[in-house]
Amino acid sequence: MIIAMDGPAGSGKTTVAKLLADKLKFSYLDTGATYRALTLAALENNISVEDEKSLTELAKSLKISFEGRKVFLGTRDVSLDIRTPQIDKNISPVVKHPKVREVMVEMQREIAKTGDFVAEGRDVTTVVFPNADYKFYIDADFELRAKRRFKEFQQKRVAIDFEQVKADLAKRDHADFSRTVGPLKKSADAIFLDTTHMTIEQVVEKLAGYIRR
Repeated sequence: MIIAMDGPAGSGKTTVAKLLADKLKFSYLDTGATYRALTLAALENNISVEDEKSLTELAKSLKISFEGRKVFLGTRDVSLDIRTPQIDKNISPVVKHPKVREVMVEMQREIAKTGDFVAEGRDVTTVVFPNADYKFYIDADFELRAKRRFKEFQQKRVAIDFEQVKADLAKRDHADFSRTVGPLKKSADAIFLDTTHMTIEQVVEKLAGYIRR
């Protein structure tokens, strides 16, 4: 079974997807983490994030895997390395390339063939798993999303000010919603949930309720 979940950065979908996967005893697939790992590999190999051809070849060569909550690039645990402001600033050009997305979507689908998954990202309900058993679109107020992202960086002791977080988030939103290939949008058959005034536990229980029905 595939439960697909889309939504913008800071909407809470990553935390919710992880907890929902735990609740249902499903595996968890963060499609965004695959692009983050690719972005990390590109930066470390001095490949321009605007160079579609080189990025596509790099994507084909990578082995990205998940073990529990950890993300591996080859045998290396990059779970923390892919969650930095540096990756946030550079990922938007990477995900806009059509040929790169073709490779990554196929990779994500291959991963999901191994069992039952809660998968989340930006185009999971519309492109990656259009025939998912359940589809959800998670959103929240922009200011709250920025505060959530800022809190994440504080917990990781990343030095960044709130205004920069807001600016980066607005830039990411624009890139996600406006790109021509795989833009972030609500699938017509996805259930919409605004998490602005909900706790994480309430959101998880709400989604689980839909699935139980």
